[in-house]
Amino acid sequence: MTDQVEPAGGPGAGAPGPDGAGFTYRASEQELIVVARPEARLRAQAEGVRSAAGSDVSALNTFLSAEQLVLEPLFGDEERLRPAARQHTASDDGDGLPELALFYRVRGGESRAQELRSRVAALPGIDTAYVKPGAVPASLGSTDRPQPPPQRQSGPSGTLPPGSPDLGETGRRKEGAPVTPDFTARQGYLRPAPDGVDAHWAWQRLGGCGEGITVIDVEGAWQLGHEDLTGKLAGVVIGTPVQDVAWRNHGTAVMGVIGGDRTSAGITGIAPEAMTSAASVQPLGTAATIHAAAQRLGPGDIVLIELHRPGPRFGFEPRDDQRGYIALEWWPDDYAAIRHATAQGVIVVGAAGNGAESLDDSVYERGPDEFPAWWRNPFNPAHRPSRAVLVGAGAPPPGTHGRDHGPDRSRLGFSNYGARVDAQGWGRETTTTGGAWNQPGDLQGGEEESAWYTDTFSGTSSASPVVVGALACLQGMLKAAGRQLMTPDRAREVLRSTGSPQQDAPGRPASQRIGNRPDIKSAVAGLLPSAVGSGRAERYWDELLPYPPELPPRLRLFVAGEWRNLNEPSPDVRQAVHAAFATGHPDVRVWFSDDEVVGLVVTG
Repeated sequence: MTDQVEPAGGPGAGAPGPDGAGFTYRASEQELIVVARPEARLRAQAEGVRSAAGSDVSALNTFLSAEQLVLEPLFGDEERLRPAARQHTASDDGDGLPELALFYRVRGGESRAQELRSRVAALPGIDTAYVKPGAVPASLGSTDRPQPPPQRQSGPSGTLPPGSPDLGETGRRKEGAPVTPDFTARQGYLRPAPDGVDAHWAWQRLGGCGEGITVIDVEGAWQLGHEDLTGKLAGVVIGTPVQDVAWRNHGTAVMGVIGGDRTSAGITGIAPEAMTSAASVQPLGTAATIHAAAQRLGPGDIVLIELHRPGPRFGFEPRDDQRGYIALEWWPDDYAAIRHATAQGVIVVGAAGNGAESLDDSVYERGPDEFPAWWRNPFNPAHRPSRAVLVGAGAPPPGTHGRDHGPDRSRLGFSNYGARVDAQGWGRETTTTGGAWNQPGDLQGGEEESAWYTDTFSGTSSASPVVVGALACLQGMLKAAGRQLMTPDRAREVLRSTGSPQQDAPGRPASQRIGNRPDIKSAVAGLLPSAVGSGRAERYWDELLPYPPELPPRLRLFVAGEWRNLNEPSPDVRQAVHAAFATGHPDVRVWFSDDEVVGLVVTG
């Protein structure tokens, strides 16, 4: 393991927060987690705790009663968890899974969590106890905020427009309101590689819009009434959303990147036909919410974790600049929840964090003394992995929205990095739904929260849904082709072996690994190899004005009973095909792979 490298200044290294000044989301509450001894076989009930093994738990019950505390099974009923754990262990890779039935959460006394921790850990039947800092969204602000367009101007900086209501989860466009422009040209992450993930190419393939795939976003709040999230958003399926506009803007932005509606207004998500749902960490906490989300999904579906929390670098203390914040999987209960999710075939994608940390650093090798003895640093590839995909934040192409954050695909200075990080997405200039941190949209603001858009969604929080969108498109194509969906291990392998490579930046070399930016087209070549067919074209259609407008113009040829596409044909090819069909006896020989023309010869 190596020591941390201090990120250099300059492009890509600005402090998190609006105008680079730093900010703090209202944190979720800290959690006091208790790990029981296996031999005690504790069972928490409404009337108190008992031992299925007949152990004396009177001291534990006395303590809980005296302090007015409740001990809750973190992952649900212990008897239900035990057979599920045996089933997953049998179907896993043979290295075992943490036993979920041993984890509990203490409710009550949150202000005295550290004091209560040491006392409960000393009681019979308890192995250990530890306190987790509150988790927050892994996003940050713009270092160069653009001025909002003249339509729907926002209110004073840092506030909602005067007199505007807190629209919460139900805000809707008013009848007769101005029509939102088409912002898709600003979504550079949709474009072909290396600039983007080539969503445009995916949309032309069967299943390439993410059809049949479900994504659950684990965080805190969303504007579920947003005008651009009406098609495939199933709503909140777990928890109670945090009533805070900054959290809500964050969740709305994530949903837009993945599944924004494919219409002529606003933005379009990378996988607009994927079903998206929301899971709030309030009141269950992070690990329990991750577990509950995974239980709602089938193999090949996706859980996205859009949170990070303060790590050991600065004593687990919250900071406005987010320095030292790391991915959730470092904590034992979150790791256990993720391991069980991936064991059942669910792909888990998590933000690597905005802490400017090398996750290879030795500080992560030793957990707090309160962690259970079986814990090993999951950031170390030599240890048992969580099998989740961790995502770092890369710079967008220079000039995006008129700004330069360093070389394209170079590590942004705030992004965590290391051998554990699998892939990168856009970490700045991400155009999507929602406002800018706790303010109205910087791209489109105004009184109607349901019509806010931002050009500056950022952080490992904006990078992660880019990767999720690409994975959903790939899974949709596999499902449509009747192929086996990617497993968590296969998804990590594909992300690491394909895509547009990370580039060096001054002070931030590619050896500070955040991985490749996904390239859907290159990934499909390995996942869906297909033989090249050939035939003579019977009809043609020259699409001079593409539909939808974000797609390239196509020359379509009917060959071997199917329409095949040649994107952006040259004027010479167009003219030759037109002339051949004008004779009444065309001789246009076409070679194709699936519905894509890979070769064409016009004779006669």
